[in-house]
Amino acid sequence: MTRYAKLGQVELNVTDLVRSRRYYEDVVGLQFVGTGAAGELQFRCDDEHHNVSLHQAAQAGLKRVGLMLEDVAQFAALQSRLDAAHVPWHLVPKFECSARQTLCAIRIFEPNTAAVLEFYVRAEDSQRPFAPTVAKIQRLGHVVFNVPEPSRAVGFWRDVLNFRESDSIGEAVTFMRCFPSRYHHGVAFGRSTRQSLHHVNFMVSEIDDIGKALSRFRAAEVPVVFGPGRHVASDSVFLYFLDPDGLTLEYSFGMEEFEEACPREARQLTPGPKILDSWASVLDPRAFSLAGTNEALAG
Repeated sequence: MTRYAKLGQVELNVTDLVRSRRYYEDVVGLQFVGTGAAGELQFRCDDEHHNVSLHQAAQAGLKRVGLMLEDVAQFAALQSRLDAAHVPWHLVPKFECSARQTLCAIRIFEPNTAAVLEFYVRAEDSQRPFAPTVAKIQRLGHVVFNVPEPSRAVGFWRDVLNFRESDSIGEAVTFMRCFPSRYHHGVAFGRSTRQSLHHVNFMVSEIDDIGKALSRFRAAEVPVVFGPGRHVASDSVFLYFLDPDGLTLEYSFGMEEFEEACPREARQLTPGPKILDSWASVLDPRAFSLAGTNEALAG
């Protein structure tokens, strides 16, 4: 069974790197690290070398998701399951690993989400302290995908990638955690007519980070599109907002945690008016609506 350290990285395509750097640094509160080998801007929100990369592109959307493995021994189990499922995988070249501060990595195109996934082990000397600024961000929390067939995506991530189901809301969305992570979900799959990014989450350390963000977003004219509220499934307090390209981001505080041994069974929650938010906040139609696409492996 493949074991993960965590959801480690997300790479986004943006249409204006200068504008997006100011936003992700000054408004979201990420720490700028530097410019990568391909011209991408790298940021951190915990003690890893970087967690978020922004790439210049004609259309905004998801470029790649990085899943950190516990150690190099996990590659054998992962590659075996990918081979059995007839999923091609590619070694990331050493020069690229070095530039990205990873020890080694493999990359796949995941057909259910149309997302490029990178499985990696960090370089031993890659960690640096994160310096919080406008928000005490704790970690990159989760990525949610829009998919036409959530059940197929769930089956692949469970049976091939060894993620575990936490909860589902009818057939609309399923939440999964990267084993043996204790957090309720690291990925989720929402039903949609297209394959694209739904949102990216950052977990914050204090509920005050949610309240302070409301004032900061108003001052910066950042659209708040859902919340503040509380999710029934994960018990997280949340706030959704848009980046300059219209990509949806989320701050969340608190989340149900699972034990590795004998966790509770996944629940099938009944859809209803307050199932997404027990506080009954109103969802802005701009949330999760950017018609961006996930970038193919060749990109």
